Amino acid sequence: MAYWLLKSEADSYGWDDLVRDGATEWDGVRNAAAANHLRAMRPGDSALFYHSGKDKAAVGIATITRAAQADGDDGRWVSVAIAPDRPLLRPVTLAAMKAEVRLTDLPMLRQSRLSVSPVGDGEWATLMAMAGL
Repeated sequence: MAYWLLKSEADSYGWDDLVRDGATEWDGVRNAAAANHLRAMRPGDSALFYHSGKDKAAVGIATITRAAQADGDDGRWVSVAIAPDRPLLRPVTLAAMKAEVRLTDLPMLRQSRLSVSPVGDGEWATLMAMAGL
């Protein structure tokens, strides 16, 4: 299993929306690096659901339920299907992530504009501990 981080603005599609819907298509990603990360996702992988914008915090865990498929006609872009797993007991803020030395190499902190990024096993364990899980 692999771990990921998915960013979304809470005002456009937040954790509560995903919980309400029960599942969604993670589409509309138009960045080559982020699209490559989507292509690498497999059903059963876990992803932190991160609210960008004003909240700037990871708030839940989603499960990848379907691997990448075409998103659009030109074949460059893909989407995956996700479903909510569980909320974090404590949101993990961007400030807390930046302050944690074990997260120094977290891709989301090094390439902050990416909407989809990988999370290593050790980083995942650290984030889960910070979230109270």
